[in-house]
Amino acid sequence: MSSEYDIVAMGAGHNGLTAAAYLAKAGKKVLVLERKSYPGGGVSTRQLNIPGYWHDEHSSVHIMIQGNPMLRQDELELMSQHGLEYHYSPVPHATVFPDQTALFTYKDLDKTCEGFARISQKDADTYRSFVKVSQQVLQMFMPGLYAPPPPLGELVAMLDRSDEGRLMLDFMNRDCLDLVNQRYESDRIKIHLLRLVSENLQCPNELGTGMGVLLMPGIIHTYGVSQPIGGSGKLTESLVRCLTAHGGEVRCDAEVAKILTRDGRAIGVQLSDGERIMARDAVIGAIHPHVIRKFVDDVPEPVMRRAEQATLAPFSIMVSHYALKENARFYAGEEVGYAPMLELMATDRLDEMMADFDDLKRGLITERRLCAGGDESISDKTRVPPGTGLFHGITFAPYAIKDKRWAGRHWDDVKEEIGDLSMEHYRKFVSNLTSDNILARTIVTPADHERSSPNSMMRGDLHGVAPYFYQSAGHRPTPDLGQFTVPGVDRLYLAGPFQHPGGGVYGAGRATAIRMFEQLGMDFSSVSAGSRQDLGTPANVAAVRKKGLILRGAADEELMHVESLKREGNELVIKGKSFGTMPLEARLDADSARAGLKLLGLRQLSFLASLPFRKGNKS
Repeated sequence: MSSEYDIVAMGAGHNGLTAAAYLAKAGKKVLVLERKSYPGGGVSTRQLNIPGYWHDEHSSVHIMIQGNPMLRQDELELMSQHGLEYHYSPVPHATVFPDQTALFTYKDLDKTCEGFARISQKDADTYRSFVKVSQQVLQMFMPGLYAPPPPLGELVAMLDRSDEGRLMLDFMNRDCLDLVNQRYESDRIKIHLLRLVSENLQCPNELGTGMGVLLMPGIIHTYGVSQPIGGSGKLTESLVRCLTAHGGEVRCDAEVAKILTRDGRAIGVQLSDGERIMARDAVIGAIHPHVIRKFVDDVPEPVMRRAEQATLAPFSIMVSHYALKENARFYAGEEVGYAPMLELMATDRLDEMMADFDDLKRGLITERRLCAGGDESISDKTRVPPGTGLFHGITFAPYAIKDKRWAGRHWDDVKEEIGDLSMEHYRKFVSNLTSDNILARTIVTPADHERSSPNSMMRGDLHGVAPYFYQSAGHRPTPDLGQFTVPGVDRLYLAGPFQHPGGGVYGAGRATAIRMFEQLGMDFSSVSAGSRQDLGTPANVAAVRKKGLILRGAADEELMHVESLKREGNELVIKGKSFGTMPLEARLDADSARAGLKLLGLRQLSFLASLPFRKGNKS
């Protein structure tokens, strides 16, 4: 095995693998190192208790990645060449209440509103109108999720120039509870909508989290909600196949102890056994901001201190993995079993649910459980042996238990006891979660999550750091680290759930790759030409082929559609739309024009003059 590569990546989570795969596709010699005996990080599916039963360890539902050009255009041929296949449920989200009645969010908006109307016609009408707004915002918002973000200040200034942008700013700054209370009247509908966004490990009444309320309806009714056939880890498997098909390597049981540097530049890594592996071009690190000091020297102390102060999520999750003799059966009916996001509520009162979130933030194990769960094998028979089933139960739980019943005891000592309490709750909704139908159970606690990914899931935060507005865009996780680079150490790039755009399955390593391509002098468009044409947002939003001048970024994303050019005094005024609908204006004065001409040079100016006579490659 070689001891020198072009690119060395620390961590084989899906973000690091994504960045590595793009670089391998570009011809770089790439090595990915993984501490554990298998790749995947938070995107892994394993036989946790009985052979033949495949359980998702962390992520299960893939939502945000569906807007990523990596999939939309199949840039890495994950679907056309490397075996990735998704199942889309017609019932993305459901909430079951204590009386066993259920509220559904279908992919079909009309059907969703019919169900809402049985509770409140006013709320159904509000929701229908809100989804239209959400889908319009998506056109502005989604392109920025899969490329390097602007600094947060620049983003705010840009958004503050249009009504659409100010709407987004309003939601970004506020909390979900306030936004939902202003629009809806039914507690059940409010609970249904708030529990959905709380899956992002945020309490409904925390300021700076409101974008989830704005975006999720549009995402569900536009892209739907998906799960890889065979389990979440099938995404990881396809990324590994892509990487190795382009000559890359993945090496497991290889724990990185240190990033090697020389003269302010990352030059390789040292493993825990002392082995050194050198990187000619760059190092990718799945390094949480709280542990940068452990792995990297030469980072300025103020940068380090700010990184160590990045805010984590206020709670984590405890997961119960059950292997069953037969599929789970729900008292609420067969249809709820097809919902990949299924909330199992202990109350239908909003004030009681909010009290439970408050207790959770204080470290208590709530009497009324904040639970979700389901049987993925109802929709995906490849997960289990024929005729059998599984149950995947999720309970919101604190990392540090301060409940007097278990005061001073570690999760390892109480996991089965607390798991039994959650099982009692699940049994109120699942008729056959009984001892005669349960073959095995595995409990995974917040402490187990941290052990599984100690450099990403600090204190059990599966999403890296909390999803607050002040930790978003170019400020995620901090302003210093928000561009995927580390001050003081050139050629070290960050990838992980703690970076933009956030936790969950985004395929966010694409943004890391774009930044690396830019700084290594490579052309990202050479690897982003996918195997299929993105026909635009499916079903609900028609694709529009714009005519005129379109300015594109390094990842071929549309930065600005220029609508007019005109002279005003000694300035050239350029007006158009950014992100599809956001008005944007730029001004070019004489000094800027001279600087631009000097930057272009004679060769580029000649090429620019010839462009109108060249054959276009875009419709």
